[in-house]
Amino acid sequence: MNLRIAIAQVNLLVGDVRGNAERVLDTAEYARDRLGAHAVVFPELTLSGYPPEDLILRPDFLQQIEQTLHDLARRTFGIHVVVGFPERQVGMPYNSSAVLRDGAVRCIYRKQALPNYGVFDEKRYFLPGHEPCIFELEGVPVGLTICEDIWLPGAVERAAQAGAKLVLNINASPYQSGKTSDREKVVRDRIAVAGVPVVYVNLVGGQDELVFDGASFVMSADGRVVYRAPECEEAVAVVEFCCDEVVRPVPGEVAALLPETASVYRALVTGIRDYVQKNCFEGAVLGLSGGIDSALTLALAVDALGANQVEAVLMPSRYTAPMSMEDAKAEAELLGVAYHVIPIEPAFRAFLVMLEETFEGMPPDTTEENLQARCRGVLLMAMSNKKRKILLTTGNKSEMSVGYATLYGDMAGGFAPLKDVSKLLVYRLAEYRNGIASVIPQRVIDRPPSAELKPDQKDEDSLPPYGILDPILALYVEEDKSVEEIIAAGYPAQDVKRVASMVDRNEYKRRQAPPGVKISRRAFGRDRRYPITCGYGWS
Repeated sequence: MNLRIAIAQVNLLVGDVRGNAERVLDTAEYARDRLGAHAVVFPELTLSGYPPEDLILRPDFLQQIEQTLHDLARRTFGIHVVVGFPERQVGMPYNSSAVLRDGAVRCIYRKQALPNYGVFDEKRYFLPGHEPCIFELEGVPVGLTICEDIWLPGAVERAAQAGAKLVLNINASPYQSGKTSDREKVVRDRIAVAGVPVVYVNLVGGQDELVFDGASFVMSADGRVVYRAPECEEAVAVVEFCCDEVVRPVPGEVAALLPETASVYRALVTGIRDYVQKNCFEGAVLGLSGGIDSALTLALAVDALGANQVEAVLMPSRYTAPMSMEDAKAEAELLGVAYHVIPIEPAFRAFLVMLEETFEGMPPDTTEENLQARCRGVLLMAMSNKKRKILLTTGNKSEMSVGYATLYGDMAGGFAPLKDVSKLLVYRLAEYRNGIASVIPQRVIDRPPSAELKPDQKDEDSLPPYGILDPILALYVEEDKSVEEIIAAGYPAQDVKRVASMVDRNEYKRRQAPPGVKISRRAFGRDRRYPITCGYGWS
């Protein structure tokens, strides 16, 4: 016989229990009636959304989940529905999956491996399960596992030993550049021992700082990917299995893996779109300086939301070069975005006059530079408030790492698309976007970056060249290498010590930065959490 399993790679909303349940029901009916599926499989923690964080600590939330699960079961007929949910019990809950069919909850599996690293805090919220769970699907014994279960030996092998001829693995696996290949390698390693095919179903969409990229797949018992869903797109598709003594998936559509830069770009667009839309903003506003960071942010925002949902504000100062204004206007016009020109000189001059007596006898320094950035921040937040559009900040990870940003100035805003994007990657993403259609003037890419807060200013006046800075930051921030190890790798000792000191000193700034999309191995925010007050390091 042939078995038809629908993979529901869907975008869910954390906390919207009833909305998520309705999405499950609609998708199950579509899979049953239009696709002829025997079963439909949804991502991890389907009903709560992922990650629900401290919602899990609320008894009323868990009670609503429980009631909704049973309501959903009563409305499910003619198809097996596999959904994830936090399972309420006395004490801590489980991260569970349930099989629903014909009005009843047929079985429940409890996740055995609870990740507690990086962005994951599952041991804070859940107890681990210990037993495999096998259910009959049209006469085929099928095992259930959840996400981390497949990254470690144990759960998949136990399911196979208990008689499973096919394993379903439901996931909420966040995006990280290159992670799709990592997932497939891990599943291949499990299959090499367990000897059964795996259906890997992943969540898609943005949730705060995380993006879930989908890329669900089916792998045969010999380790071949025979179906793959696209990255960062919703998809509901059926995979067919030939079932006799063994279960063999019938090859289907295998979406190509995106090149790294294209993949990162799509993840950033997904993160912006879902943060704005799920939080019910009426669009986005950003400051457009004529530099590459704001140019890339504008392109990302337009690709995420549409040009009619984005506004740009040009805020020249006494130090703004004419070419910066020319390029900023060209960027807005190329992307079809409405823009406003609001010079900050009157506000800047007013602040200088107000502070003149207090600052008497003190030479100008970065204080006056930062005042300009804060004038812009006030104007942008006023636009955001008045128009109910979120303010997108435009700073990148390199700047955030070393504190090359102004609190309550260019750091002010609601979402930071480039927060985890290094400066060198900014350039690659700009070139990639121009390869689709030219929206960033070439001179913006070619000219030396500058904050334009004093005459003839260049970033390299305050920082090592990005070709040196970014590799040092990658080793220090993302790989936790020591200063000695980085110097031994061939980087100039003076630059390494200086950069490490800057990173350590500026944790207080990063704590006040808006959330932004995680795309790297180690992002600031949920992923990398260091004490602000700290005697360790190179401070």
